[in-house]
Amino acid sequence: MVSTLPVSLEDIRAAARRIAGRVLCTSMVQSASLGQLAGAPVHLKLEHHQTTGSFKLRGATNAVLSLSPAERSRGFVAASTGNHGRALAYAAKAEGAVATICMSRLVPENKVSEICRLGADVRIIGRSQDEAQQEVDRLVREEGLVMVPPFDDPDVVAGQGTLGLEIIDTLPEAAIVLVPLSGGGLAAGVAAAVKGISSKTKVIGLTMEKGAAMKASLDARRPVQVEELSSLADSLGGGIGLDNRVTFAMCRDLLDEVILLTEAEIAAGMRHAYACERQIVEGAGAVGIAALLAGKIVGNGPIVAILSGQNVDMEQHRRVINGKAALCGEEGP
Repeated sequence: MVSTLPVSLEDIRAAARRIAGRVLCTSMVQSASLGQLAGAPVHLKLEHHQTTGSFKLRGATNAVLSLSPAERSRGFVAASTGNHGRALAYAAKAEGAVATICMSRLVPENKVSEICRLGADVRIIGRSQDEAQQEVDRLVREEGLVMVPPFDDPDVVAGQGTLGLEIIDTLPEAAIVLVPLSGGGLAAGVAAAVKGISSKTKVIGLTMEKGAAMKASLDARRPVQVEELSSLADSLGGGIGLDNRVTFAMCRDLLDEVILLTEAEIAAGMRHAYACERQIVEGAGAVGIAALLAGKIVGNGPIVAILSGQNVDMEQHRRVINGKAALCGEEGP
């Protein structure tokens, strides 16, 4: 089944060779507190330690390096909820190219300012990822910029899939991999890599209850639009595109399950990451921990939770950490 999908295991292995030395091979550590809670070994993939603070650098770098010098010279453009924009700005700058990043007003200021710092041309458009994408389409059509989509692109998906290769290389016996789910680039790539090597390993997508576009689309058996709402897991916001070509089919065919999390559960995941694991993660990066704390993951073998990003506004992080939810396996909210 994997070989018939838009991105194959060999595509992901080729991406790993292409981006070697340009992205970090991030560490994986075992969590005693979560293992005790889950009744099985739990390992945390520390992808939030990636150079730009999230997994997105893998896909953006692979996409940029897959283009010809002539294409790179035209400049890049993308819509982003923040992390993809930061990654593309970094990858483009490394190749001497310019990136234009279109974002909605829902993107936190800390992510916008970091993209500006990297020298990208930032444009704030509307209140949704879909509105930002309309500006991207205009720039491609009228100014000839090269679009690097945040998720629905084979090169981007293959780049994100290199994270799955690292997980299975480190822990071949992994029984469950917990992956944040938004537009599906990370989930599709990780699932293709993991299942291409270890078909018995389950890959579970995790997302917020508010505006979960991929979950709604999978339930409808076709891409659908949802209202984009503010969430602690802001990086998981946005639609998947009604003309989705890559990630919808891959998530449909490869994910074993999709689990929704409340805002309170995501906050508990962020607090646990900080208090018990000594890790600062944004809401989207905490969903694996959140699902374990909420008792929504059942498995007998080793579990891997991907901590996908750390680009959180620190004032927001302080508010979450100072909340009332219990920590470290105690009864949650």
